Amino acid sequence: MLHMNSRLLAVASAIAIFAPAAVAMGSKPAEDEDAVTARIAPVAKLNVVAPEPAKAGTTGNRSGEEMYNAVCHVCHAPGSPVPTSPKFGDKAMWAPRIGVGLDVLTKNAIAGKNAMPPKGGAADASELEIARAIVYMADHSGANFKEPTAGGKIASSERSPEDIAKAACFKCHENGEKGAPKLSDMAAWTQRASTGLDALTKSVIRGHGNMPARGGLADLTDGEVKATIAYLMKRVGTAQ
Repeated sequence: MLHMNSRLLAVASAIAIFAPAAVAMGSKPAEDEDAVTARIAPVAKLNVVAPEPAKAGTTGNRSGEEMYNAVCHVCHAPGSPVPTSPKFGDKAMWAPRIGVGLDVLTKNAIAGKNAMPPKGGAADASELEIARAIVYMADHSGANFKEPTAGGKIASSERSPEDIAKAACFKCHENGEKGAPKLSDMAAWTQRASTGLDALTKSVIRGHGNMPARGGLADLTDGEVKATIAYLMKRVGTAQ
C-alpha cells in the first residue's frame, strides 16, 4: 500500500511539473483560444440575406399610371429634354399619333421607334403594360382609348372619319399648308368633288402633290380613306 501511494505521488508531481511547461510550449486552454479569436475578429460582419420576392400580381400587371411614373415620364413629361417625344397633355403632338390607333402605337413602342428604345427601355414590361402606358398618356392628351384588361387582346382602335381628320387632315387643310386646299376654299373643293369620290379616294391612297400616301397614316384602310374624304366634303359643303 505504501509503495502504491508513492507511485501515485510521483505521477501527481510529474503532472504538476509538466503542465506549466506545456502551456509555455504553446498549448492553450480552450477558453484562452476563444478569447483570442474574439479579440482578432473583424469589427463588421457581412450577412447575406436573400432578396425579398416581388409581390404577387405586380410584375406584368402595372397600371398605365404606374408605368408612366416609373418609365415613360423621363421622355414624355412636360419639360423633358427629348424633343421628338410627344409630351404628356400636349394634344397637338399626340394628335397624329392617336390617329394611327392603339394597336399600332403599341407595336411601335415595343419595337422601338426613332430615339425611343424597345419598350421605352423597360425590358421587363409586358405588352399589356406598354399598351396601358400609351392609353394613360394618350387619353390625357386628347384620345379616347379604352384600356385593355389582363388577358384581353389589344384590339385595333376604332377611328371615326372625324378622328382621322383631326389626326392627319386638319393640320394642312385648315391653313392651306403645303398647298392643300383650305376647308374654307369652296371653289377648290368643288373642283375636286367634280371628279367623284372614288377618284379622290384613289388619289389620296397613292398620294398627290405634297400629300403623302394615305395622308401620312400608312395603316388607314381604303374604306377609312374614303369615309374621311366624304366627311371633309360634307364639312365643306360639297358633298354629292
